[in-house]
Amino acid sequence: MADQPFVVGLTGGIGSGKSSVAALLRERGVSVVDADQVARQVVEPGQPALAAIAEHFGAQLLLADGGLDRAALRQIIFTDPAAKQWLEQLTHPLIGTELSRQLAAAPPPYAVLESPLLLETEQHQRCDVIVVVDVTPAQQLARAAQRDGNSEAQIQRIIDAQLPRPARLARADYVVDNSASPAALAGQVEQLHQSLCAASAQTYKESRENP
Repeated sequence: MADQPFVVGLTGGIGSGKSSVAALLRERGVSVVDADQVARQVVEPGQPALAAIAEHFGAQLLLADGGLDRAALRQIIFTDPAAKQWLEQLTHPLIGTELSRQLAAAPPPYAVLESPLLLETEQHQRCDVIVVVDVTPAQQLARAAQRDGNSEAQIQRIIDAQLPRPARLARADYVVDNSASPAALAGQVEQLHQSLCAASAQTYKESRENP
């Protein structure tokens, strides 16, 4: 459909620098929808999902300010598969609706859906193309540990829970190599932006010719 936005999925393993790529694209006027941010929005105070979570798991999951105790909830769902399934059934449709709303509101030439679990979930189905930000495993460990203050063992567990690097790269339409300098990254993102503008224009042209 010609009136649908051209959606670019942006993902990468922990510590890869996908947020840096997203920031560079924003500087070029591109609308970036952050799936993690949307997931937080749907359980903010005043949202029906937060009330349902408190009713299901107990009011002890609410902080003093009325917000969600994410650490406590994370501990529950990591140790209880049924709790994880219940939470996903509650939040995933809400997240999906909000993602659709934000993506549909994005201006041309394209919108970006930034998500660490883009390829592990159904979110990739929303995308016309997939961009993977890639670094070496050693860089993942070092950068994520420095950024988050977690131990390398903790970071490694997160890496192991994500899609393996070869599988992620195999599903990429575009790969951004973030193993070098910030200047090198900026140059790649400029080339990527030009390529995505061209891909969006071609898709729009084809949709007009084949409505």
